Amino acid sequence: MRLSFHTNLTPRRLGLLLGAVFAFSCTQPLAATAANAEANNKINHDIKAPYYGDTLFQFFQDHHFTAVTDLMVSQHFGRVAPHSEEAEVLRGGILLSYGLHREAGEIFMRLIELGATPPTRDRAWFYLAKIRYQRGYFPSAEEAIARIGNTLPPELQEERGLLQANLLMIRADYVGAATVLGAMNLKAPGARYIRYNLGIALMKSNNVARGIALLNEIGRAPAENEEFRTLRDRANIALGFSALADNQPQAARNYLERVRLKSPQANKALLGLGWAVVTLKEPALALVPWQELAQRDVTDTAVLEAQIAVPYAYAELGAYAQSAERYNEAIAAFTREDTSLTESIAAINSGKLVDALIESNPGADMGWFWSLRDVPAMPHAAHLAHVLAQHEFQEAFKNYRDLRFLMKNLEEWRDKLSVFEDMLENRRKAFAERLPQVIDGARDIGIDPLRVRHATAVQMVADGEAAADGIAFADSKQRDFLERIASVQTALKNSSDNPELASTQDRARLAAGALTWQLAQDYPGRLWQAKKELQAIADELDKAQRLDAALTQAQRDEPARFDAFGKRIAAINPVLQVMIQRVTELSKEQQQAVQDIAIAALTYQQERLAAYATQARFAVAQLYDRGTDQTQDRSTPKKEADHATQP
Repeated sequence: MRLSFHTNLTPRRLGLLLGAVFAFSCTQPLAATAANAEANNKINHDIKAPYYGDTLFQFFQDHHFTAVTDLMVSQHFGRVAPHSEEAEVLRGGILLSYGLHREAGEIFMRLIELGATPPTRDRAWFYLAKIRYQRGYFPSAEEAIARIGNTLPPELQEERGLLQANLLMIRADYVGAATVLGAMNLKAPGARYIRYNLGIALMKSNNVARGIALLNEIGRAPAENEEFRTLRDRANIALGFSALADNQPQAARNYLERVRLKSPQANKALLGLGWAVVTLKEPALALVPWQELAQRDVTDTAVLEAQIAVPYAYAELGAYAQSAERYNEAIAAFTREDTSLTESIAAINSGKLVDALIESNPGADMGWFWSLRDVPAMPHAAHLAHVLAQHEFQEAFKNYRDLRFLMKNLEEWRDKLSVFEDMLENRRKAFAERLPQVIDGARDIGIDPLRVRHATAVQMVADGEAAADGIAFADSKQRDFLERIASVQTALKNSSDNPELASTQDRARLAAGALTWQLAQDYPGRLWQAKKELQAIADELDKAQRLDAALTQAQRDEPARFDAFGKRIAAINPVLQVMIQRVTELSKEQQQAVQDIAIAALTYQQERLAAYATQARFAVAQLYDRGTDQTQDRSTPKKEADHATQP
């Protein structure tokens, strides 16, 4: 029995979680757990690069393909500083989630070598080991787990031990696995999986008594939830079949009777319980679990075996007619099931399975959140349940779905090229049409005459500042007053001999003084305002000069830029065609691989059906032979008596 490694994280989930953990562990306290890293709404992290912030937004919206493509573009143009290291780790995590194991490993190893802290380094090696294990890269997983130091947080230490023990079990080092598991805390609240795996390892390493004791403890312990109840059932199954192998039918019976009737392990338990009772020479009692099992879904191996176990029990009881009848019923059921499997295999070969799975499990993006949820409507869909549950099939189908997603993106990019060509042509046309108008407008404005006028204004302000009398900054009303006062004073001066005008001269003198005082009061503010406006005019003239230079530069550069864009579009098109062709070929190969996995599972089930049908036919033949022998035995004395009376 293979060691169980408990985890609720898929390889894709692990890859993205790794990216999230290490993208934030560069600045966050390392006591934060992986679960805290996944709970992104609680992360307090300052984003200083808007493009990196946009990548994180896409990432946490589960748009992982968009996130990684945008991130790689931003990295190419150097837009993610000062988050370069975090961005690279996040990219590695997303690549890892898509199965790009080698590329992601190179990223993490390079960052580790650049001086990651021990806690960050240990987390990286742990998650790399875990993902390599789940993808079947066992030697690489062992290499990664050997690099883990002593700084893993407590919540990861248990998983590390289970992972290491599982890797040892894979290469049949049960003693080493038992040593690793035995050194862990067996009394921790969540240590049931450790004790279960340790029990299996001990039984495989010939320390059977201690292994049985550990599994028996789990098999009798109360379980507060379905997960632990299932683990308890698995422990009892392991104990029961181990006892059967050691020819201890009563012990096996005791263990297997603990398994719940509606447990996922119930079919195995019912089958084993029947054989234990038969071994105890009680075939009548064996009919109880076997008849219950025979009524269940025939896609299960245990149910198939029960189809011939029931008539076997009848034969042991001497009910040969019933036994033969049940054997014949089993043969007929096997034949029908074989026909159904043949039809399912034909449907899979035609591509119906893959198409139906895509239709019944829609999804807009690649990513580890997506999974098969619904069994498609197909002939004999029940055959597919155990096929779809296989990890190998799930991963193969995800790869196929990712290829379809890539194909869709490539085709969209190819279609956009024609849009880009139209946009480029429109820009060429608009540039050619508007350029003469812009040039004429710039020529009509004339920057040089404006600079001459500006220089004149500057000189006038300087002269007014030098005079410091405020007259140069008088407004139109004040200038009108000045002119009127000057004309009045001139007229009065020419009539100075008239004594009646003396009072008028005083009033004119007072008016002139008041106006002079007002101009002096307004002078500082008006001088500052004039200088400010002159500076604004100078800035606008400089801007106009730059725009004029840019216009001149654009006349030389824009046609070249248009040509460069045209060349890029022309160069991308054949690349996309090659990539589309390549992805099309890979999609066909991957679809065939998915179908082969499903067909192999159904073919194996057909082979088992054939084996069971052969056994059933052989048993029927034995029953007929036995019945023939008994008939001959009964008829032989009569023939001898008749022969004796002949003359």
